[in-house]
Amino acid sequence: MISQLRVPVIVAPMAGGGSTPELVAAVVDAGGFGFTPGGYLSAQAMAEQVVQTSALTGGRFGVNLFVPGTNTKPDLGDYPQRVAAEAERLGVEAGEPRWDDDDYPAKLEIVLAQRVPVVSFTFGLPQASDVSRLHAAGTEVVATVTTPTEAQQAAQLGVDALVVQGFEAGAHRGTLTDDGVSPGGGEEFGLLALIRRVSAVTDLPLIATGGLVHGADVAAVLAAGAVAAQLGTAFLRCPEAGTSATHRAALADGTRRTAITRAFTGRPARGMVNRFLVENTDDAPAAYPQVHHLTRPMRAAAAKAGDQELVHLWAGQTYPLAEELPAAELVAQLDRQAREAIERISRRFG
Repeated sequence: MISQLRVPVIVAPMAGGGSTPELVAAVVDAGGFGFTPGGYLSAQAMAEQVVQTSALTGGRFGVNLFVPGTNTKPDLGDYPQRVAAEAERLGVEAGEPRWDDDDYPAKLEIVLAQRVPVVSFTFGLPQASDVSRLHAAGTEVVATVTTPTEAQQAAQLGVDALVVQGFEAGAHRGTLTDDGVSPGGGEEFGLLALIRRVSAVTDLPLIATGGLVHGADVAAVLAAGAVAAQLGTAFLRCPEAGTSATHRAALADGTRRTAITRAFTGRPARGMVNRFLVENTDDAPAAYPQVHHLTRPMRAAAAKAGDQELVHLWAGQTYPLAEELPAAELVAQLDRQAREAIERISRRFG
């Protein structure tokens, strides 16, 4: 399905509210494809979103699931107290730093029962038996990887395609593991380098993601060997997106640099630099989802209050170039720009 798109543009699954059924539908109607996020939702809420997205897209969509890690009971040190002090300034209490599996088993059963056309996985790989079950239901299986080694691991499971995520990407790094040491969770690859490295170890179709904001970027990753480009940050300013007003204002301002941090969730993620990121990145424990739950009330209150210094402002490295356009217009623009870029290249080598 993904390799046969009229416009090889996919809207990324932006968990936490950025993605909406309306956003996915607008991109699909314009000739692209979209994933609805299952992460952070209850199983029931995800089921309702799947039904709504399916109705709006005629069944041409995918669902993304977060694969849970193991509960290692990490030492959080004084981090809960630090977060509690910031939360108190906003008039809320810090959350409980607990581990959970994001309702993963129940969500897997939902996508199987609904026969979702495409299911992608982030933060880990599904079991081989689950890949077989999804294939039996007629579902294409996509794994998110950030290194050639991860790509080989995913390919051995028999997945149908790979999302290759460069370090330019906004929001969470899709690493299969977090080593707890390096800021990005392991060896870091830029997108074009990653496409080349992954292409050398597997012939699976590749979906490129990370810092893509212009049609020329789409053309570049297609030329490098990808079958489609997946964009997230580029769609955050669309009216169909669920982006908060606070996040939209920071995106429109475009003056903050970005950095990778564990400060907000305990897992490496790229966002705009603000006070909380600066003051806590060095000391944030590698503890996902415990830190995610701990900071969630603070982040929600900050977004509601318009406080850009205490909320996660996820964004890829090219975010200042993202435009405020309806999603369908953005897809059409990306398509036109990509074709123009390809034509320029053809003339150059003609």
